[in-house]
Amino acid sequence: MGADERGGVVIRDAEVGDFAAVGELTVEVYVGEGHVNPQSPYVAELADTATRAESAEILVAVRGDEVLGSLTMARPGTPYADIARDGEFEFRMLAVSKRARGLGIGTALLEKVIDTARVEGFEAVVLTTMPTMQDARRMYDRLGFVHVPGRDWRTMAGLPLTVMRLAL
Repeated sequence: MGADERGGVVIRDAEVGDFAAVGELTVEVYVGEGHVNPQSPYVAELADTATRAESAEILVAVRGDEVLGSLTMARPGTPYADIARDGEFEFRMLAVSKRARGLGIGTALLEKVIDTARVEGFEAVVLTTMPTMQDARRMYDRLGFVHVPGRDWRTMAGLPLTVMRLAL
């Protein structure tokens, strides 16, 4: 997959040298902003980019050497596809650095996901989000994702999760 550049920010596949920064950023956003309990076993999964990269595709948004954003793309039937059904392309673990918000990085990452899903012939893109992730939810709504209440689920700790879908 090639890289896309916007205003000095490049969207590309993560490289091994990015893995530590991706893990740190993802934990910083999910735990540091109060979305995930620091004691949750999920924290180790958020931090472990190398394991994710073995069976999923990790995208990064970088400016120079700095990782400003990241997400994980998972095809149905693979270990990181929590909710994807046949014909659905899933993304997870979207994280954008607090200092880089408002620059369109989340949107650029999602546009790359949507383009990838279209090129690969998927009928939809799906995601799970949390009620506390209001900025992300506004972006999903703006891009045309629709809440699918019948597919909502809960974490092992009982926290509600919202499933959204974009038909392609």
